[in-house]
Amino acid sequence: MAFPGRPPLRPSLARLKRWGTAGLDLLYPRVCHGCDLTLPFDAPREGLGAWFCGECEEALPRIEAPYCMLCAEAYDGAFSTIFRCENCAGRDLAFDFAFAGFRSEGPVRELIHRFKYERRYELRGVLSVLLKETLNESRLVGENLADWVLTPVPLHPSRQSEREFNQSWELCCELSGATSIPAKQALIRVRDTEHQARMNRRERLANLRKAFAPDPGRWGSPAAVWRGKKVLLVDDVVTTGTTTHECAKVLVQQMGVQKVVVIAIARG
Repeated sequence: MAFPGRPPLRPSLARLKRWGTAGLDLLYPRVCHGCDLTLPFDAPREGLGAWFCGECEEALPRIEAPYCMLCAEAYDGAFSTIFRCENCAGRDLAFDFAFAGFRSEGPVRELIHRFKYERRYELRGVLSVLLKETLNESRLVGENLADWVLTPVPLHPSRQSEREFNQSWELCCELSGATSIPAKQALIRVRDTEHQARMNRRERLANLRKAFAPDPGRWGSPAAVWRGKKVLLVDDVVTTGTTTHECAKVLVQQMGVQKVVVIAIARG
């Protein structure tokens, strides 16, 4: 197992939990987050089957090989060798690689947007289960992730105040609760950058330059805490990797982090 998972409940507490969830299902039946149909009473309690019906789970836009070894952009067709996409060719990225379990399409994209922009805070549960799929990537399966740390891509204080929460930190906390991988905030955003949707790579790099810094934390010595750590840098969506590269650069160059792997729900 790559991570320890939740500690088991005592038998008496486990029975109480089963009775409680069964009662809640009678009062408030679970519905599929893809089609809104009621899930069967015996639907799984964990994993994607706890949130999606069988048909919608099967239709989720998963990222499967072949995909770029650095940014997880998926390709149709057959590739017999590991490859870099055109976006990553010739780039020297500060993170080891990025991976997302799904394309930013259909219900995955809709759930992310509702969570971020409509303040649907209750969706953090299903989104963290989608994020957890990244841990099945072959390069992470062999790692003892209990020795790693989850940390979010930070929001600028003004942006976070407007949104009322940082979606990446909420995903870190949920994933930490499900896996027992520790979660800690490592970075702060010191410059409120422009939205990047319509920018090219050069404009994105200029926009994000010196936008991130180590979080001084309570004790004011972040390098001593993070030196030699392995980090899972969490975001909801990864696109060109420019934002996560700038974050990873601070983690590695200023804070002494040994290794950074980016995980996200979706590849945009």
